Amino acid sequence: MSGLRSGQVARAAGVNLQTLRYYERRGLLAEPDRTLGGHRLYPAETVTTLRVIKAAQRLGFTLDEAADLLDLGTHQHGSHQHGTHRDGNPPDGLQARAQAKLVEVEAKISDLQVVAGTLRAALAAGCDDLITCAGTPQCPLPFADLADDDRTQTQRGGPLWGLTHALPARPEPSGNGAR
Repeated sequence: MSGLRSGQVARAAGVNLQTLRYYERRGLLAEPDRTLGGHRLYPAETVTTLRVIKAAQRLGFTLDEAADLLDLGTHQHGSHQHGTHRDGNPPDGLQARAQAKLVEVEAKISDLQVVAGTLRAALAAGCDDLITCAGTPQCPLPFADLADDDRTQTQRGGPLWGLTHALPARPEPSGNGAR
């Protein structure tokens, strides 16, 4: 019997033994042959499979999505599609999945750019205390608007009516439109 033992596969693929066994339990890797002594013997292509899974994860694919990509690769060649993937839907090609993942990643990048801009504004405003900052009109942090909502609810008999720890009233911004 020939093949690679668990430790050899894990080292070659850059994963730990627990990851190797987890992927086996999840069905991402075929159950390996075993020696007479019970040691697992994996085919050499297991290393490539593991590297593909890890690369897919680095590109933002979930483990389930990576599994579907592996299934797609073993059941489809070129543009000929057949069968279903793990969620029961017909398989999309790698191009369609990569395009969808790119749209998702670009949306996350856009969200993170907003967060970065808000943090830059908080640094520029000199915010050192969240409660104090939230009570000022120049506070760039998004919870400042929530504080206004909480005060409104408290003042109008909403669910926060009567709370003794309501935030102090925030001064109204001047008429120049700056906030």
